Amino acid sequence: MKNLAELAGSRIGHPAVPRAAASQTLPVGKLPPELLAVVLARFATNDAQIVMGPGIGMDCAVVRVDKRLLVFKSDPITFATKELGYYLVHVNANDIATTGAQPRWLLLTMLMPEKHTKARAVMRIADEVEAACREIGVAVIGGHTEVTHGLRRPLLIGTMIGEVGEKQLITPHGARPGHRILLTKGVPIEATAILAREFPERIRRNLGAAALREARSYLFNPGIGVLHDAQSAISAGKVSAMHDPTEGGLVMALWELAEASDCAIVFDPTAVPVPLVAAEICRLFDLDPLAAIASGALLITAPQQDAVHIRRALKKSGITSADIGHVDNGPPAVWRTVPGGCKPVVKPKRDEIARLFGQSSRSRRLRSHH
Repeated sequence: MKNLAELAGSRIGHPAVPRAAASQTLPVGKLPPELLAVVLARFATNDAQIVMGPGIGMDCAVVRVDKRLLVFKSDPITFATKELGYYLVHVNANDIATTGAQPRWLLLTMLMPEKHTKARAVMRIADEVEAACREIGVAVIGGHTEVTHGLRRPLLIGTMIGEVGEKQLITPHGARPGHRILLTKGVPIEATAILAREFPERIRRNLGAAALREARSYLFNPGIGVLHDAQSAISAGKVSAMHDPTEGGLVMALWELAEASDCAIVFDPTAVPVPLVAAEICRLFDLDPLAAIASGALLITAPQQDAVHIRRALKKSGITSADIGHVDNGPPAVWRTVPGGCKPVVKPKRDEIARLFGQSSRSRRLRSHH
């Protein structure tokens, strides 16, 4: 059996993974971008019906069918263990929404742990999925369910399909120099909700019961869904690109936007809204709020005058927003403003939540060996 380095270099025209890196154990979280690039390079997209295929920062695939475009998204739920069905529906719908499409159908894969699964647990997840789908007008059309050997907790994977007119399609390629960068709601909404549900006692003990209640409610208010944000923005002005900050948070999303649009991104960290309870929880767990999973916020790029109209429409819809920077000329990079100039921003190697969960896993393993 060839190792990864040999496989990676075995096809002409494909990038190779250095042999030393190929033997390293990967950490919890998304694949490193360099490895992901090697994986994606394997998949040829020479089908004429494929409008948008796999790529770094490409969260959806787009396929032309007759006179319409179908948008496809597949995402698992890996960090959260509670309200799984709600998370699943909205994280998939979010990426569909960033293309300007309307989410329509969902394929659900539900893998349940052996020896721990009761029928009521399956039905609870099914009820969560059904309620969330009803909320945004999505129909579950199939999938797969099973009790799976080797799992310690439920694992959900969703594939969502949406529809959009060809002239209405929005892609991450569209951001252009001079366009403003808007951010809805604030960050990191999803990380705050996850931490409140996975580590409630630590938060209650250090920040109090009121902070815990507020953080737990972040799942629904301000909420991890951005479909309404996207639709409000599109209705108000020309949107050149949208992106949903997930793993790696706002900083990774800005990097992905820069790479997809082949432009530089300049943003002001002091303009980024970080709600008080989110900031307190990030400090408690020693996490960078700008690099933690941030579903619930939406990045929007638009020409300057359109950005003004979009912000006005978002406010009218009850959605807060902030102008956090602009798209600039230059090779793909992210820069943060500082007094007197700009400084480069390093791409996160992994999400802050993934780092925390990785530390928790190591602690559990260490305790089990002593």
